[in-house]
Amino acid sequence: MRCAGYIRKRLILMVFVLFGVTIVIFSMVRVLPGDPAFIILGERATEQKAADLREQLGLNRPLPEQYWLFVSGLVQGKMGTSLMFRQPVSELVLSRVPISIALAVYAMALAAVITLAFGLLAAANKGRWIDQLIRIIFLFVLTTPVFWFGILMILLFALGLKWFPVAGFGDTLPEHIWYLFLPALTLALQLSAILIRNLRGQIILIMRSDFVRTAQAKGLTERMVLLRHVLRNALLSTVTIFGLQFGFLMGGTLVIETVFAVPGMGQLLFTSITSRDYPVVQAITVVSAVLVIIVNLAVDLSYSFLDPRVTYE
Repeated sequence: MRCAGYIRKRLILMVFVLFGVTIVIFSMVRVLPGDPAFIILGERATEQKAADLREQLGLNRPLPEQYWLFVSGLVQGKMGTSLMFRQPVSELVLSRVPISIALAVYAMALAAVITLAFGLLAAANKGRWIDQLIRIIFLFVLTTPVFWFGILMILLFALGLKWFPVAGFGDTLPEHIWYLFLPALTLALQLSAILIRNLRGQIILIMRSDFVRTAQAKGLTERMVLLRHVLRNALLSTVTIFGLQFGFLMGGTLVIETVFAVPGMGQLLFTSITSRDYPVVQAITVVSAVLVIIVNLAVDLSYSFLDPRVTYE
């Protein structure tokens, strides 16, 4: 019951967060330079044609009225009509959401494996050459812009070694996994660079605890102590950072989809921003915000599994 009450409170807070998101994104897209009417008409644009198109698309209405139509449409499950594609925004966005979610989940799974493997390895070999090597490599990854790191991955593994396709998404499930591996690995390495440093530090700190010395005095092997007693306690802060970084992961996903030509929300967002397609930009932002909120809620609920002492009073 306490957990259910906690979830109910978080869902209520979610409404206020989304309300704030709608205000921010509605305001930001309106201050972008450029007239959507002229961009849509292209070389055929004239002042009269642009005025007629603005009237047709409702861009001449007062901003408060446009915002009310945007918010009321969201409440009703309607996201409006795309200015550029002339299609319902819900169809455009929701058809690409599964692809972006699949890429994000793929990246998170790879990041979890990489973090556990190299975090444990670095902590177990504190101060040795392998620890220093892991820290240097992931420091380089951390300081590299995600789009440039993605281009390096394409040059090395796609064009150079020809192990993976340069871009695309594939047609079958095995092809989806194969095509998305490079973009997912690019995101996972960037995320792991932060998580490994935290997990390594937490493991080293917890290894000095009294309960660890007690477990060692009982005759448990170092491997048993590390995996059964130390790791579970060390993961608490790492899981917290993992949840906080999901927002940045979604932002990276939108960029990486453009680099690797993955037909997800990122590619659609880039096209919509350049064409000033306000309804599509607003819808993608709101959907991304909902995904971030849901993941952070799931991370908060996972604390009780990692540490039974955590309650939701």
